[in-house]
Amino acid sequence: MQPVNNTGLILGIESSCDETAAAIYHPQHGILSSTLFSQAELHKTYGGVVPEIASRSHIEKIGPIVDEALSLANVSLADIETIGVTSTPGLSGSLLTGLCFAKGIAYGAHKKIIGVNHLQGHVYSACIENDVPFPFLCLTASGGHTSLYFVKDYVTYDLIGTTIDDAAGEAFDKIAKLLNLGYPGGPIIEQLAREAGFKDYFNYPRMRKKNLSLSFSGLKTAVLYDLVKRNAYDLEKKIFTAADDLQLKQQVASSLLVCIKDIFIDRLDSALDEYPEAQAITFVGGVACNAYLREQLQKFAHKNQRSFFTPSPKYCTDNAAMIAFVASKKAEHGMYDDLTLDIF
Repeated sequence: MQPVNNTGLILGIESSCDETAAAIYHPQHGILSSTLFSQAELHKTYGGVVPEIASRSHIEKIGPIVDEALSLANVSLADIETIGVTSTPGLSGSLLTGLCFAKGIAYGAHKKIIGVNHLQGHVYSACIENDVPFPFLCLTASGGHTSLYFVKDYVTYDLIGTTIDDAAGEAFDKIAKLLNLGYPGGPIIEQLAREAGFKDYFNYPRMRKKNLSLSFSGLKTAVLYDLVKRNAYDLEKKIFTAADDLQLKQQVASSLLVCIKDIFIDRLDSALDEYPEAQAITFVGGVACNAYLREQLQKFAHKNQRSFFTPSPKYCTDNAAMIAFVASKKAEHGMYDDLTLDIF
């Protein structure tokens, strides 16, 4: 049903990597529609995202995806007041597609425009469906980023820790590739780990430091050389030689997931020591779709007498609803951009 008053209606556009997405957000009614085209099947053969393929797909899909979002929300472009679009970070070609499309609409239809940091979208994604109390700690984890934030209000937040190399989701994908499990690796690894009982069979090294930085490259290397030691991987030929050993794959996946859980909890524990005023913990990003990690981090939060929030899975992976939501909050503070807005 169409809202009674369309004042403040936001069209959100997201195209930072391999999802083409659009959403309509109303300040009082919330998310009216959220549409998405995933390119996962296009990149599966390559075991990761190919930037040129991603850019071409965005060009093909962005128009129909925006039209679908408008149609599902039962609004027209004339009803839209502001366009929120991801302008950083991401693949340059993908970002440019979304930004140029948004700027074209803004210019041609005389709409306001707001550039949104993709990571900021994730930071506030748990707030779309939940009344998260400020200030809170936010752990973001996906294939492209893993970071910790101290969030003070809807427009003020501090980056307090980030990965110094690979992101957690990237580690899932790379280790899944080592084991010939397919892409994306996260869901497959979680399923195998579940079959193995979420136990730590191989005790992979945990990077524990006094600061809040994270690292997953060393974990990937540790898994690789452990497989070599077990005569399950040929370094010279770069092939997994134990393809028929289901038990080994289950145990690697289980040990990996438990290890990453321990790293997350270690950093959150340190963050609570530094920011005891945090009233809640949120877990967001594509990796937050992992049910085991959600459950374990919730237990940690409750043990430390903090509320815990995580978005619905549809708002964990890249989506335009979070971009529209942030754009609406920025609009409330008059934080608009002009047509010189560029990717960064």
